[in-house]
Amino acid sequence: MEEVFKYIIGLGAAVMMPIIFTILGLCIGIRLGDALKSGLKVGVGFVGLSIVTALLTTTLGPALDGVVEIYDLQLHVFDMGWPAAAAVAYNTAVGAFIIPVCLGVNLLMLVTRTTRTVNIDLWNYWHFAFIGAVVYFASGSLATGFFGAIVCYIITLVIADMTASKFQQFYKGMDGISIPQPFCAGFAPFAWIINKALDRIPGMNRLEIDAEGLKKKFGLLGEPLFLGVVVGIGIGCLTCRSFGEIADRIPYILGLGIKMGAVMELIPRITVLFIEGLKPISDATRSLIARKFKGAEGLSIGMSPALVIGHPTTLVVSLLLIPVTLLLAVVLPGNQFLPLASLAGMFYVFPLVLPFTKGNVVKTFIVGLVVMVIALYSVTALASWFSLAARDVYAATGDSAVAIPQGFEGGSLDFAGSPMAWIVFQFTHNMGYIGVGLISLLTMGLVAWNRFRIAGSSSVREPETV
Repeated sequence: MEEVFKYIIGLGAAVMMPIIFTILGLCIGIRLGDALKSGLKVGVGFVGLSIVTALLTTTLGPALDGVVEIYDLQLHVFDMGWPAAAAVAYNTAVGAFIIPVCLGVNLLMLVTRTTRTVNIDLWNYWHFAFIGAVVYFASGSLATGFFGAIVCYIITLVIADMTASKFQQFYKGMDGISIPQPFCAGFAPFAWIINKALDRIPGMNRLEIDAEGLKKKFGLLGEPLFLGVVVGIGIGCLTCRSFGEIADRIPYILGLGIKMGAVMELIPRITVLFIEGLKPISDATRSLIARKFKGAEGLSIGMSPALVIGHPTTLVVSLLLIPVTLLLAVVLPGNQFLPLASLAGMFYVFPLVLPFTKGNVVKTFIVGLVVMVIALYSVTALASWFSLAARDVYAATGDSAVAIPQGFEGGSLDFAGSPMAWIVFQFTHNMGYIGVGLISLLTMGLVAWNRFRIAGSSSVREPETV
């Protein structure tokens, strides 16, 4: 079974999603040609997104390495990036069985009406394997590792249900879609709390500056494309030791700016493919449910947050937070994690934040600033345990992608930077049996509350509240 699922995961999201969408389309009555076309568009979207992400990584990577060398910013936790974290997660005993276990939990929750999300985002199941592996290597108990993974999965499905209505209202063309990805879900409660607090500040509740408003107010200066160019040029200048060196490296610096601008411009264009591929599947699914399953209205298809990372506010705030996060990593006392390879994952912090801030750039930036501080400390706290898992996988597979340099520990912003990962780990390992009991009660309480919400929304069709 381990080899079977390793093979499936090895196909990658670009291959897996067309297959899943084609089969799903046929099951809900869409013609083969239309189902295949929808699946292929989603697959092409993932290919395009991976190309642009690779462009961002290869552009920023050497530049940031130069900045680290010049200013001697070495910290103790080495940034492995999310691909390495996923490889570690899937190559552990927990990761080998995480897909069938989580699908079984999802099916049970659907049957008992404790969730309305059908999570088909199989690739991102590595997040649940990740926290399960960390708990497993920290506690030495495989059962505790699976317990941590399942708790994380259940809480994520509940948050996906809670945020589905707001998500679908905010993002156009996302009817019938929810986001059951724990990295995003872990930041949603913070977005709700911080947004509520900001609205109590006089004047802040009337501050309406979304990405479109930014363009109108500042013109070209408010465009993600132009901001990308400016930030890229700024980072390029930081790689130089003197003004004379800046003059000598103008072609490189300008090239860095253009590539950063290209990333900001291309991501929204690529995400259009996701929407085009999803719409026929989403429409047919909702139609089928309305006809065949009385009382099952509101069922959502759980998909990757990659669908919506092209929103202008996400692009602008992510771009602004890149240099700010680097500064925070250096000045925060006790932090040992310097995000470099993980910075490409900055976009994935905000898909479930924007529905609460309504795309307000200022509010979203403040939320991002707070959660980045939390994320840096979370990665630092989990680094030693994640390193145990990474070194075990490296010894067994010899995969250089998961190797940790001598004298360092390993970490990654995604998923170790999520508050959910830290909370699950603290309860399941550091607090012993008491923590396991407490998080079990918390999870069961959330499930019961979600069941109550689902029952209430079925009898009285009112907007969902969080």
